[in-house]
Amino acid sequence: MTFLGKIALACAVAALPLSTAQSQDAPRAADYAPVSGQEGKDVVWVPTAQALVDRMLTMAKITPDDFVVDLGSGDGRTVITAAKRGVRAHGIEYNPELVALSERNAKEAGVDKLATFERADIFQSDFSKATVVTLFLLPALNVKLRPTLLGMKPGTRVVSNSFDMGDWEPDGRIEAGGSNCTSYCRAMMWVIPAKVGGAWRLGDGALQLTQTYQMLGGTLTRGRKVFPISSARMAGTSITFTAGGKRYDGRVDHGTMTGHTEGGGAWTATRVGH
Repeated sequence: MTFLGKIALACAVAALPLSTAQSQDAPRAADYAPVSGQEGKDVVWVPTAQALVDRMLTMAKITPDDFVVDLGSGDGRTVITAAKRGVRAHGIEYNPELVALSERNAKEAGVDKLATFERADIFQSDFSKATVVTLFLLPALNVKLRPTLLGMKPGTRVVSNSFDMGDWEPDGRIEAGGSNCTSYCRAMMWVIPAKVGGAWRLGDGALQLTQTYQMLGGTLTRGRKVFPISSARMAGTSITFTAGGKRYDGRVDHGTMTGHTEGGGAWTATRVGH
């Protein structure tokens, strides 16, 4: 053996105990088992009860045309449950061990083609193509995400386990109590509303709308008569309001609204100044 060869062998032997100790002390990825309440980047990890996962996805009315993104996807159960329903789903999780666990779980469930995961910070991730967003975060984090969510495509559904979005009232609520869920057993859903605040020309009248999230206010002016609008709200791209004793239902498509009034009359409104 050459002198250099002897040095290399000595180095390898010297390193062996350390390598062996590391392999004995460090848990193998396949053995990783998360513990409820363990520390995470922004929140502790608590798994969502499967009964609530099922109800959250049902409330969102997911179909194979949807793309579900779970923010803080943990062990992957929400993503995998969506994939089992034939829906493409993606999890964003900061803990690399949870990401690896999720990928193994998806493969074992036979849905790894539909269920994908990435190790990333949800506040630095682009999930704008999602049509359904699920999350189990604290209220302050939900509020921090709110501007991003409100900028998503109208009609996108956002479903949160247990925690609200501040003063943004939900469009739906569900409970999943009983023996299958003993804690964190409620969820809320919001539908991203189209932005309609401002001035519109409705036939020979003027429609002025104010908007706070999905709730609307304003007036409809016809000639010298000004009618306050009531019962007004958005549901994605769908708009409903009452003015002058008539109920208006319609849909928003960029700068145009089209629909029918109570009794069957058609109406069209175009945005002023656009």
